[in-house]
Amino acid sequence: MNDRKEQLPQMAVIGTGTMGAAMARRLLGAGMGVHVWARHPASTMALVDKGATAFDVASDAAKDVDVVITMLPTPEATAEVMFDGRVLDAMKPGSIWVQMATIGVEATQRLVGETLVRRPVVSFVDAPVSGSRGPAEKGQLLILASGPHAAASSLDPVFEALGRATLWLGPAGAGSAMKLVLNTWLAFQTEGAAEAAALAERLGVPTTTLLDVLRDNPLASPYALSKLARMLEQDYHADFALDWALKDLDLVAKEAGVEVAPVASAIAERWRGLVRSGSSGLDVSAARRGLGPAAPARPSSRWPAWIAADRVVSDIRQPVSTSL
Repeated sequence: MNDRKEQLPQMAVIGTGTMGAAMARRLLGAGMGVHVWARHPASTMALVDKGATAFDVASDAAKDVDVVITMLPTPEATAEVMFDGRVLDAMKPGSIWVQMATIGVEATQRLVGETLVRRPVVSFVDAPVSGSRGPAEKGQLLILASGPHAAASSLDPVFEALGRATLWLGPAGAGSAMKLVLNTWLAFQTEGAAEAAALAERLGVPTTTLLDVLRDNPLASPYALSKLARMLEQDYHADFALDWALKDLDLVAKEAGVEVAPVASAIAERWRGLVRSGSSGLDVSAARRGLGPAAPARPSSRWPAWIAADRVVSDIRQPVSTSL
């Protein structure tokens, strides 16, 4: 056991919001030494209780570790911490920077180029994840990795602790491209569930009937059913905030163009209105808002028994992002 622990990489997690903190807990649970830093130091306290070492300065957290994971909300924040904050400069030769937040393809390619210029002795791996808070806490993320092939074996124990599977997709940036595709698919399913729920309510279709029709129906994915259930309950506690889903749709429009994904852009504009009118910080299931009167709050006591069980399963399966 001691020999195995000595062989595990030493880690730093930069950014311990919802996703970063869940990742740090998984790494600690796998027996790795974990350094943590956050812009809001209070978010690291619970991790220290689990065995992490917290630092006041991000560059100090990156010293003498094998792998640095960044889970910061925007490309600007990432560049500020890693470059202006000299985190990249503090990383030892042969170490690996794993960028796991959703920041887009163009921003990722800029980080790759800057890393090659500043610190060619550090490998850059682009590895955003598909999965929200629940899958992150259970180690059930899908990791969309891209970057130098030589880094793959070094990262095996890291990705095994964090995810149910890792796909290596090509040069750095390919993972971020796939993540935008998946999050567009997510948006379509979420908006579809919201509009179907609103239409059913307007046409007088009972909640239980709608759910019975969708049960074992190939038209309804576990993710869509999970979000539909939350919409019917009016449960908008954030697993993946509407704000971050909107950010990802804006990245799609910026990098692919409205002509490629016109429906995604239309959804983004509707969701932007929701965020501005009081839905900021709520789960993406709050897309149900603004589509006419919602069903009575918490009708779950009238649901068939299968929906509650299916929701548990779908929390693990759902192909969701957090952008953090």
